[in-house]
Amino acid sequence: MINATTISDNMAPLYERVAVEMATLIGQGTFRAGDRVPSIRQLSRRFDVSINTAMQAYALLEDQRLIEARPQSGYYVRARAPEIASTPHSPSARIRPATVTISELCHQVIRNMMNRDLLPLGGAIPNPRHLPVDKLNRMLASETRRFGDLSVSYLMPPGWERLRVQIARRSLETGISVTPDGVLVTAGCVEAVILALRATCRSGDTIAVESPFYFNFLQMIAELGLKALEIPATPREGISIEALRYAIEHNRVSACLVIPNFGNPLGSLMPVERKRELVELLASHEIPLIEDDIYGDLVFGNERPVAAKSFDRKGLVIYCSSFSKTLSPGYRVGWAIAGRYQERMERLKMMMNLACSSPTQLAVAEFLATGGYDHHLRTVRRLYSRNMSLMRDAVVRFFPEGTRMTHPAGSFILWVEMPEQIDSITLYHRALEQGIGIAPGSLFTLTENKYRNFIRLSTATWDDGIEQGVKKLGELAHQLLT
Repeated sequence: MINATTISDNMAPLYERVAVEMATLIGQGTFRAGDRVPSIRQLSRRFDVSINTAMQAYALLEDQRLIEARPQSGYYVRARAPEIASTPHSPSARIRPATVTISELCHQVIRNMMNRDLLPLGGAIPNPRHLPVDKLNRMLASETRRFGDLSVSYLMPPGWERLRVQIARRSLETGISVTPDGVLVTAGCVEAVILALRATCRSGDTIAVESPFYFNFLQMIAELGLKALEIPATPREGISIEALRYAIEHNRVSACLVIPNFGNPLGSLMPVERKRELVELLASHEIPLIEDDIYGDLVFGNERPVAAKSFDRKGLVIYCSSFSKTLSPGYRVGWAIAGRYQERMERLKMMMNLACSSPTQLAVAEFLATGGYDHHLRTVRRLYSRNMSLMRDAVVRFFPEGTRMTHPAGSFILWVEMPEQIDSITLYHRALEQGIGIAPGSLFTLTENKYRNFIRLSTATWDDGIEQGVKKLGELAHQLLT
């Protein structure tokens, strides 16, 4: 870490001296976690240095994890929070398929997410105040008038062509080249994943998944009569390729289901080369990959991460996403790009519910076509980046010493590891009594007693009420230590 005692004023380059001055101000509390620091131009004037020198100073402070850049917003002081360690995993560790059990706790947590009387600290649901509600609803009204009878008719699979054209165009940003006919509109990302599982697996088959993993998908696997094979994942790289390779060599795996971009709950962003390795490994065994990329558009930086599907050369990757986290959860507009499974998924879609809602397809297509989506994304990325920083800082201030957490570069999900003595299920019930909803870590695994001292927090919303809720949650966590 840079500091005034390790860098000589006379010997150090100018940019390092500027960085030391700023680090000192941060250390002394002039700029606290979440505060915006001077812009590069302001820093240049303040220290009478060139723009390039100011940029180098901030680059050094970023490397030292003292500040962070937020898209279209500037530089901010980072919360000094211990991060969850990316513990290396032995490929030969015991990994066996497990039958998923339906958890009443899981259903209760989901119901609580919809309870408006609870402080929403646990649900992976976007803040309605950050969504273009009025604009979308105006388009819903105008498009249903414009298309008249069509708006109340079935738009049979693969769905509204204008919407599929817009999705195909936007897919280029993820590295996917697809024609509109290669896009299947679904009722959200969850339906896309269900269709993908049904297209690739039969009852009794084994699905490889990340661990920890989104609890609703674990329950979905159970409902379909499938078994889950948990593969260790880390906040830095996502699913362990080495452990997956070993598992495939020792188990019959029918499909692999992952969230490479800002996984739920880890928030991990899988490096590009690891995505390529994942696709190539599965392709060598003719195992389909089901990729959920619902959070990819919520990257905090300017460059949208590529999809694993972009490395697919055999049509084995089924790409699933939706606009539920970015535009409207209630519109239920999602899609799949399914390669060799496209035709089967279209037939399954028709058998399942015939077609998706016509009015919402029309409205979202218009929103995308008129260019409103990119402007909206720039706004929400800044908001969620700010919220994430403020939430991490609050956890540092209010939770017991020894608490660690992830540092996602996108989305609005934070994975928090508390001291081992704290049982997150007990904390969940005590928080409910105080009007606070959280997601206990035990939900995100099939292994008994795993992640019991973890919780998932939502950073979709930040205000004084949320801050007070985090403070109260921290107090409850402290009580469980005594």
